[in-house]
Amino acid sequence: MIILSARYNVFPPLCFRLFMFMHRRMAITGSDVTLQKIIPISYDFSVVEVSSPEELAVVGEVTFLNEEIEFKLPFGSHTRLFLSEVNRAWCGKPSTSSVYHAKEPGSLPSIAASTGKIAKRGKCFPFPENNLLISQERVKGEGRNELVRLSTHTVSNKAQMLTMPQFGLRDTLIKCELLKNEDAYTYIENFSFFLGTYNVNGQTPKESLRSWLGCTPQPPDLYCIGFQELDLSKEVFFFNDTPKEQEWMKAVSEGLHSDAKYALVKLVRLVGIMLLFYVKKEHAEHISDMEAETVGTGIMGRMGNKGAVAVRFRFHNSDVCVVNAHLAAHVEEYERRNQDYRDICSRMLFRQLDPTLSPLTIMKHSIVLWLGDLNYRISDLEVDHVKDLIMKKDFETLHNHDQLKRQMDEEAVFVDFLEGEIEFQPTYKYDMGSDKWDTSEKCRVPAWCDRILWKGKNITQRHYRSHMTLRTSDHKPVSSLLEIGIKVVNEESYKRTLEDIVRSLDKLENECIPSVCLSKSEFHFKDVKFMQHRAETLTLHNDGQVPCKFEFIKKLDEPAYCKPWLTANPSRGFLAQDSVDIDLELFVNRSTAPELNSGQQQLEDILILHLERGKDFFISISGSYLSSCFGSSIHTLCQLKEPIQDMPLETIRELSLMATSETNSPDTEKALDIPKELWMMVDHLYRNASKQEDLFQQPGLRSEFEEIRDCLDTGMPDTLPGSNHSVAEALLLFLDALPEPVIPFSFYQQCLECYFTSGQCKMIISMLPQCHKNVFNYVTAFLRELLKNSAHNRLDVNILAIHNKAVWDEPDQKHCMKSVGV
Repeated sequence: MIILSARYNVFPPLCFRLFMFMHRRMAITGSDVTLQKIIPISYDFSVVEVSSPEELAVVGEVTFLNEEIEFKLPFGSHTRLFLSEVNRAWCGKPSTSSVYHAKEPGSLPSIAASTGKIAKRGKCFPFPENNLLISQERVKGEGRNELVRLSTHTVSNKAQMLTMPQFGLRDTLIKCELLKNEDAYTYIENFSFFLGTYNVNGQTPKESLRSWLGCTPQPPDLYCIGFQELDLSKEVFFFNDTPKEQEWMKAVSEGLHSDAKYALVKLVRLVGIMLLFYVKKEHAEHISDMEAETVGTGIMGRMGNKGAVAVRFRFHNSDVCVVNAHLAAHVEEYERRNQDYRDICSRMLFRQLDPTLSPLTIMKHSIVLWLGDLNYRISDLEVDHVKDLIMKKDFETLHNHDQLKRQMDEEAVFVDFLEGEIEFQPTYKYDMGSDKWDTSEKCRVPAWCDRILWKGKNITQRHYRSHMTLRTSDHKPVSSLLEIGIKVVNEESYKRTLEDIVRSLDKLENECIPSVCLSKSEFHFKDVKFMQHRAETLTLHNDGQVPCKFEFIKKLDEPAYCKPWLTANPSRGFLAQDSVDIDLELFVNRSTAPELNSGQQQLEDILILHLERGKDFFISISGSYLSSCFGSSIHTLCQLKEPIQDMPLETIRELSLMATSETNSPDTEKALDIPKELWMMVDHLYRNASKQEDLFQQPGLRSEFEEIRDCLDTGMPDTLPGSNHSVAEALLLFLDALPEPVIPFSFYQQCLECYFTSGQCKMIISMLPQCHKNVFNYVTAFLRELLKNSAHNRLDVNILAIHNKAVWDEPDQKHCMKSVGV
């Protein structure tokens, strides 16, 4: 892997240089990368555009003196930012004839960088993304197909014009009016989208995918192919690196419809969840504004064994979002699946070209395509009854017991989404390599886990089917062919509309001063709790004569416009002759909780709302925070024998101040050996969950976590509520939120130096502050008990190391755990 970075340089006569680093796996520390080459950005330096005949990509060719290096960069905001900096650096180019080599490079593996344009002598060219290959062989550009046109501001590329970073008020007004009058210059043209989903159960491809991907009579215009459980190995959690990515991508490329040429636009993967986006090459020039994001919903809401990957893009003049999701497993966990869906919808945020604008959510797109292993099962029927209905092909009766259908009917999830009629048998679970239902000891009830849904106008489904001939996995792949009406620009109509808008704006300009009124200017949030989302709505009403731009601006000497526990959404925007609602969202997490718990900070802030060419408004934010054991220090909690919310804030503040000076010598007569909250969670798990399958891997419910948090903070009830999985996740969140980890930061360097040596590791543990040492020994004793029951709970050192980083925040958790006897 090669990483490009542009750096300032203090040595004359050069101001900028391009640094090329190489690493073979995911870089974790500085020692994992090697400086490969340094190229001065000078008169002798250029980046030119060439095109790839195999993939949808504009490939860059760096030329310095007589040496050429070909590279590709992923399309997206990172790439745009990076190459814009390279372009700026070239504008101040000095002349030089020197090039610096760290060492003679061998054959270079793949490259990852972070922008979406290639700078060419002052011009910028857009290109879609892909993981790049770098080669030191000279690659000729002659004869290659141009796949993406220039991103110039012309009427022939309206989609690009509407997404270009024009941030002035006049440009915003023009863009807004163009969107309002879109029907005047666009028409609907149908394109075929092939959507496919396949849970491959960690297997490698063993058979051709043509029967799945090439099953349509005519070649589709676009392919969106989702995989789940691409790799089930534990290593993929550490490195997010797997050879199966390339194996399945190759199998897909070979399985696409043979009557058309396709280009890979984007590959995005989160652990085992992967999405591939292909397009017919003749449509490539109409793909723009591509972004990709991922959201993990596994344990602690972060791990990527469950979650989603997504891409958003503009096709002609329609914005499309494609989501590939893998939701929580097990029949009884439908509420957890609902929560995963809501988390994905709220946390999947796509950056816009203007970095100061609020990110786009999934539901902000006019077309949303959602596929994946959604894991909803069939309820209230015995396995034999289900199989009997399948034999009779009575899918309608069976579908009435489908959890996803029931949840959609109750509008708990996928509101306004549609799914085609299911006329194929359930796609899960089969014996591997066969069409037989699960014959294992668990004998799982067949279910339609693998689904494809859509949301938007002008969408017609042409087929929805499973593909029984593929037997690689315990799932069967599913496909859906959608005919989608896409907005296409009529160039002449667009030109006339633009001219009319510009003329009308000329008349309005400088005639009026913008003015708005606020629904209220003071907001108070009462009894805020740790990791509890709270929101109030501020309504802006335009009572002036002209549209206006608003923005929350930073106060003097402040790093941001608001405190870190507060967010205004949107933080800036455009207000026409109407109103806009701004959500003032408050959320206290592990970063902000410690100072609020100790009383060093309060929930108080002043927001400044600025009107362009208008006045400023001041909005007061206040609130009361309920202290929590989450985000409190080990030392403080050991001093508290009563629930933290029963203690005066002044007492907590004094104990927090003592922690910095007395950590190494706590008053053992007054202090508890370990925090009582930690004891309650560990004791509960020891008594009830030592043999619990998937402990620390299956997430809990947020509602149950809130009950557990309130129980720990108030002392009521006496026993912890919720499932074992929710208590396990609460334990991890507790450790993760500690202001000072169990192994304090001051010991990190020593840990780095001796984590392979058992004796030295034990010596470091003996040097810990007494309360930290007690917690360490208590938690590791509990982990040893869990490992004794590994035959039942399926835990091992690798899994515990992944999921207990709050305790093992070191470079090699596995070796350290073994060194201290876990």
